Amino acid sequence: MNKVNLEIVGLTYSESSTGAYVLILGDKNSQRRLPIVIGSAEAESIAVGIEKHRNGRPQTHDLFIRFAKEFGVEVMEVVINRFRDGIYYAMIVCKQGDDLTMVDARPSDAIAIAVRAGCEIYAYETVMEEAAILMDDMDAPAVSDSDEGPINKGVKPTSLDLLNLEELEELLQEAIDNEDYMKAAEIRDEINRRKGC
Repeated sequence: MNKVNLEIVGLTYSESSTGAYVLILGDKNSQRRLPIVIGSAEAESIAVGIEKHRNGRPQTHDLFIRFAKEFGVEVMEVVINRFRDGIYYAMIVCKQGDDLTMVDARPSDAIAIAVRAGCEIYAYETVMEEAAILMDDMDAPAVSDSDEGPINKGVKPTSLDLLNLEELEELLQEAIDNEDYMKAAEIRDEINRRKGC
């Protein structure tokens, strides 16, 4: 079955689902995008994995990678292999010695593991044909080499809880400069919440 090589091009708060995020995967060879709705915990884990941020204690996906390494298991790739009734399915392809094993997983967990393992992310062409959207150059998110938040692809997340205090302060100033006072109030409240005000 033909596989399409994907990369993470965005992670943004879902306007339609409370507490959910949209992970946007892009075909490396075209303008097709695969949007996947994921939970906030998984979104945070993916963002932390991309940033290579190290916590004092391992998160679940860090633990998976450590466990695999201890037992000589290499995570080879992640494949989004089905799309049925609006739900994506994935598998993690692992190698131990000469043995290949495919482990079923939610795409959000599989991708959080992939960013930590540094392996490729794929989707079957059949999944792309059914669920991908085509973006022209005008709609495509800008890609830059600068660090603009948890996803280093030039796409600023719209969720405030994925930003650190310094980024929130910058966003607050930008909202004030643009006279977007509703957004400024929302950002101010988030800053105050974090500072315990």
